[in-house]
Parts: sequence; C-alpha cells; structure tokens
Amino acid sequence: MKHTVPAAPTEHSGNLTTRNRAPVRPDRPTDAVPSPEAGHGAGTGRLLGVDLARALAIYGMFAVHVGPSPDSVEGLARTLLTFAHGRSAALFALLAGVSLVLMSGREPIGRDATGRRVRVRVAVRALILLVFGTALTLIHSTIWVVVPYYGLFFLLALPALGLAAPALVTLAALSALGGPVVTMAPLVVPPELLDTVAAYDPLNLVSGHGLIELFLVGGFPAASWMAYVFAGMAIARLDLVAEAVRHRLVKAGAALAALGYGGSWLACNVFTDVQARVEATAAAVEAAGGHFDVLDHGTPLERLLVALPHSSSPFEITGNIGVAILVLVAAITLLEARPGLRGPAGPVLAVGTMSLTVYVVHILLIRYVDVEAHLGSPTTVLAVFVVAATLFAVAWKRVFRRGPLEFLLHFPAVRLSGMVR
Repeated sequence: MKHTVPAAPTEHSGNLTTRNRAPVRPDRPTDAVPSPEAGHGAGTGRLLGVDLARALAIYGMFAVHVGPSPDSVEGLARTLLTFAHGRSAALFALLAGVSLVLMSGREPIGRDATGRRVRVRVAVRALILLVFGTALTLIHSTIWVVVPYYGLFFLLALPALGLAAPALVTLAALSALGGPVVTMAPLVVPPELLDTVAAYDPLNLVSGHGLIELFLVGGFPAASWMAYVFAGMAIARLDLVAEAVRHRLVKAGAALAALGYGGSWLACNVFTDVQARVEATAAAVEAAGGHFDVLDHGTPLERLLVALPHSSSPFEITGNIGVAILVLVAAITLLEARPGLRGPAGPVLAVGTMSLTVYVVHILLIRYVDVEAHLGSPTTVLAVFVVAATLFAVAWKRVFRRGPLEFLLHFPAVRLSGMVR
C-alpha cells in the first residue's frame, strides 16, 4: 500500500525550522458545514454543483491515498492521477468557503440576531472540528488529518462572514501572497518563543499537533490555506446561476491557472535556475533514502517559486484556485444545463453531501486495515474505495438526511445558535 508516513505527533522541541511532514502531503476532505441546503437564493443546479465538485474531490483524495502512483501508469490515467495531487485538497478548501456562505446566505451577514446565530453555528462547528480532529490525530494515521485544520479555518473565517465579494477577494490575494512568507516564521523566530507557545497550547499538549502546526508548519497551514477559503467565500457571494457570471469565472479561473503554473515555470526555468536546483536536491535526498519535500529541503526562494503539489507557494495557491474555480463552474453548469443528469448523478452527489463521514471512514480503514493485502493492486483498492463509498452514501441517504458525522456537527450547532437572541 502506498501509504504516507506523517511526522509523529511529537511536542515542539525548539526545532520548528523543518516541518516533520508526511512524505507526500495527501489530499483530504471534510464537510465541516452541512450540505448546502441552507443557502439562500441559490438555484438547484448551483447547490448540486457544489456537491458534485466535492464528490470529485473525494474521489481525487482516494486516488492520492490508495491509488497507483502516477509514474506507474500511462495515458489518461496518469494525467488524472497527477491532476489529483495537491488540487483535490485545494478544491476541498475552496468548497469549504463556498459552504460557509451558502449556510449563511449569499449576502454578507450583519450584527443583528440572525447574524449572531450564524456566527455561533460556525463557531460551534469549528470548535467541534478542532476537538474531534485533535482526537483523530491520536490514532497516528499514516496520512495527515485535515479535520482540525478546518476547525481553525472556520474560526479565522468568522470575521469575514460580514464581508462582500471584493473584500474577500482581497483577503484571498493577501493570504496567497503573504501567507507563504508568514509560514517561514519558524526560520527566524527564536525556538524558545515557539516552545513557550507550544507549552501552553492545549491541543499540542494533548496530541502534539497544536496551533503552531495548524497555522504555520502543518500539512495545511492556515496562514496560506485561508486563501482558498476566502476565495470560495467570494465566489459564493456571486449569482452562480447567472450564465454571465459563470463565463467571467471561467475566464478568471483560466487566467489564475495560467498565472500560477505558468508563472512558476518561467520563474523557475527562465529567470532563475530554481528548477534545476530543486531537481538536484530531490535526487540527492531520495538517493539517501529520504523523501524530498521543498518545504523541508528547499531554500526560501525555492519555496516561494515552485508550484509543486502541496508546496503552498504563491504560485501553487494561485494556480490551484484557478483550477478549483473551473471545476466548480463546470459542475454547476453541467447540472444547470442538463437537469436530466441530476437523477443518474444522484449516487455521486450523495457522496458529496457526507464527505466528513466518508473521509473519517477512509482514514480509519487505511490506519487499521491492510486493504491492499486483501484487495491486491492499488488500482483495485482505488476502485473498491470509490464504489464502496458511493454505495454507502446512497444507502445512508435513502434513510437519513445527513451523514452520521454531519449530523453530529449540525445538531449541537443548531441547538446552541437557537439560544442566541
């Protein structure tokens, strides 16, 4: 099984200049907010399109975690597997921002009772995700657990629920450009200061995965990954049912993808020799039996210029946002233009509505079951994961409105927010 081995959840010991990362930073989903049925003023195709995009990201996550390596296959399969790396996680994060807005309404929320109730709902979900995600890290999974990161994402997004699309776009740009620089803080901040923060961090004391990791040095550092959340929130503020809006988004998505990936290629191959240096370092690290990660082994300049999967550079974040926009708009447009597909696509849409449950189950299976020993090749494992997750989601949704873990998020959030006056 092509499992990744993340850093052990050790205490911060003063050496936070490296991240002690998993060899491959895999893509992970979470449906940290309910299915977007709570959105206001949204067309059916818009809502179902979000579910479809989320389901595609789930399948992409499966491909990254249990599927064959892209280098081991050819043709379309290789292209799809390569495409899934890095971009599945980015799509999930962007969809988290979309769902936050769909839950609260397309217009910015105010400071009235309704706005306060929405903020309480989001805050309760965030805290549950932080606690539950921290507990999930204690199983020492072979892949990074994204759930606590989403808890922090939602807490950081709370003040932005009252902002309009232009302000959210500005925040996304600032996070994409400045966040990667902020994540280099452990290179210059005295280790003693970081250790002092970690020593009083309850999350770190419980699991070794505390706020420093969640914000700066983990698999999905909030300092830079909030760019995806803010971008998703900005997109959801728009009238995605309007064809003209979708056309503009397609142009913006294509431009961002070209700027991100194309700009990185020019910066690394034409204006500097970063590409050659990164390849040489990677070859040396792997020849020594290690796994190359630019965030561990690259210089600050290399970390800012490359667009490798999960490098979290400004270029990668920009390109990933562009791709995520294109996938989301394609999903919405398909179901708007072809309503007849909504029925046949039902099983896939069911997966998209209960991604937190599917994610946690797949984490547990990878941790406690040697699925490849039972099923054979990674290709077979991937197929079984996709089919089993889809059948499970369909069967569950025939009886219940929400997935089991989605309900555990929804019920206390609604009850507590209902007490707000």
